[in-house]
Amino acid sequence: MKNAKEYVGKEVEIGAWITNKRSSGKIAFLQLRDGDHFFQGIVVKNDVGEEIFDVAKSLTQETSVIVQGIVQEDTRSKLGFELLVQNITVVGESHDYPITPKEHGTEFLMDHRHLWLRSSKQHAIMKIRNEIIRATYEFFNEEGFLKVDPPILTGSAPEGTTELFHTEYFDQEAYLSQSGQLYMEAAAMAFGKVFSFGPTFRAEKSKTRRHLIEFWMMEPEMAFMHQDESLEIQEKYVSYLITSVLKNCDLYLDTLERDKELLKKYTQLPYDRISYDEAVELLQKNGFEDIKWGDDFGSPHETFIANQSDKPIFILNYPKSIKPFYMKEHPDREDVVLCADMIAPEGYGEIIGGSEREVDYEKLKDQIVKFGLDSEEYSWYLDLRKYGSVPHSGFGLGLERMVTWISGTEHIRESIPFPRLLNRIYP
Repeated sequence: MKNAKEYVGKEVEIGAWITNKRSSGKIAFLQLRDGDHFFQGIVVKNDVGEEIFDVAKSLTQETSVIVQGIVQEDTRSKLGFELLVQNITVVGESHDYPITPKEHGTEFLMDHRHLWLRSSKQHAIMKIRNEIIRATYEFFNEEGFLKVDPPILTGSAPEGTTELFHTEYFDQEAYLSQSGQLYMEAAAMAFGKVFSFGPTFRAEKSKTRRHLIEFWMMEPEMAFMHQDESLEIQEKYVSYLITSVLKNCDLYLDTLERDKELLKKYTQLPYDRISYDEAVELLQKNGFEDIKWGDDFGSPHETFIANQSDKPIFILNYPKSIKPFYMKEHPDREDVVLCADMIAPEGYGEIIGGSEREVDYEKLKDQIVKFGLDSEEYSWYLDLRKYGSVPHSGFGLGLERMVTWISGTEHIRESIPFPRLLNRIYP
């Protein structure tokens, strides 16, 4: 029920579902959900009569109802109001609802994801997800970006085809997109500053709490921009998202028992920066003998590095050998590229990956060959370096990782309405 304060003392009619109920003598307390909030309805027998009171006492979990009543203030409630019910009309009965207030196993809840979404915590997570999406559009519009939609079906891959889902496009080979980045580079050459937001797919056989098979990405791309300028946009964007969630999702953060003071720290700029070289040295000095220069970082490594700061931290300039072909070589070194990963605190890992893009035609063509990719498939991408090439940079933010971190959720599967995991495509 939106803007409830405006209706205090007034009669309203609301469609809702019963999440729980209890009765005490001649008063029944209904826990109601209207899709926007969870709130309490009070049914007083002497006010409504025996027939309506009996209906209230007989309501079962997730039965849908139309309730009429008077909105009144309730200082004990975080929402600040409750409904003094005058009439109840049952719309759809619910019997033997499978998700009860007792504890259920993860697989059971995932099998019933279509119903689990109705619970207060899942509801709160989805509200935070929605706010992050809303604030994303607001941020990039304010910063002068144009929204561009790259294709989902593609004949080539920004990072190779080993982790892509293959399909047939009539008589041609095709893949589900793992990133819209290459197309966004083309769009940036046309419109200057652009961003996309859409689904991406990775056929990674991973079971970690950070990985999904299908997830959503925000991918901005900016012409006439170097990597250091891109980092400033990235941290400004993340701070903006957290600020928006703190402002507009207060109740949902409370539902999730998220530490809001901790989130406020994450809005303070700038974020710390550490080079890949420094990160490897730091790890080696602190018991990570397994790591050597040239290795990519795993979850324990990222968590340790993130713990060196009380805010997100950038790891800069990874080895060329472990990064995609399109990243620009460091001007002073041949072994590293101009890139950065933003690592979230509290063990949530990488939430942004970005780089400055290679603009030299011959260097890029050589990289495509070295990576074993088909030059013909990338001829259109190489064209961008032939006709007015400019320095440009971009990054990708994984929506679900951002939602997981900001909501303080343990596993990424709860950050998307219907997760696609290694062994799950149902429901």
